[in-house]
Amino acid sequence: MATVAEPSRRRGLRSESLAAWILVLPFVVLFLAFTAGPVLGSLGMSFTDIKQRDLRTPFAVEGVGFGNYLKALQDETFRKAAFNTAYFVVIGVPLTLVVALGAAVLLDRGVKRFQALFKVGYYLPVVTSIVAIAVIWRFVLAPDAGLLNTVLGWFGIDGPNWLASKTWAMPSLIAMAVWRNFGSAMIIFLAGLQGIPQSVEEAGQLDGAGSWQRFRYLIVPLLRPTILFTSVTTGIGYLQFFEEPFVMTQGGPLNSTVSVSMYTYQQFGFGNYGLATSMAYLLFVVIAVITFIQFRLLREK
Repeated sequence: MATVAEPSRRRGLRSESLAAWILVLPFVVLFLAFTAGPVLGSLGMSFTDIKQRDLRTPFAVEGVGFGNYLKALQDETFRKAAFNTAYFVVIGVPLTLVVALGAAVLLDRGVKRFQALFKVGYYLPVVTSIVAIAVIWRFVLAPDAGLLNTVLGWFGIDGPNWLASKTWAMPSLIAMAVWRNFGSAMIIFLAGLQGIPQSVEEAGQLDGAGSWQRFRYLIVPLLRPTILFTSVTTGIGYLQFFEEPFVMTQGGPLNSTVSVSMYTYQQFGFGNYGLATSMAYLLFVVIAVITFIQFRLLREK
């Protein structure tokens, strides 16, 4: 009986496998055509001297090896963009996470009534158009009649032209990015806080630990997976920051707010496809390395 049933079972498994492949075939085709194919094509482009004019004569393109990567690293503007991006990430990511965690703690422990209203209010900037946000922040940061300079004027302080100052343009963009993005991390932190058993804090209270000690030595370690997730997603987003300088400052003044993503976009616009793709892959490598470091530092022990 076993020898008769075995071929039938194998035919059934093959039929199920064939049906599964038929069902996933549309995704596989679309993935290869619109994701894997373009990614591999752009990787190949980064090793050539392809420009916009070469689209009509693609066989005239020549390989340059790692020439585009070396050219990008030697480009003064690209190095400036890399510094600006690092500045944005090093200041913006920790600040966003601290504000998000603080807001999550207040909502979880301090605000009981109208909690849903506060959640919506904090999260609203995340889903708001960057154009609408730019209008609001230009009003806040306007040099003459702006809200911030008006308030500073009440105390006799002459506020600067925030978005036209090499000193203050990047901090202004960081402040806008934190305001716009902390709501997303806050929701995740809030879910993590609400997943911690109340008995953990009660045990800390019985041991005589104060509020800060319980938060530092009990709550934060239990939030390690949540912190890892939010830091990775926020870091990846901030490493690719583009909309803020593109809409608010156009990379100025004097390239003080141009980012790697924005400069890569500009090179595509100039038709330097090989150089632009090499810059994109340099950014990809940096994102991969930083993400790996975050996993190593924040993983559960």
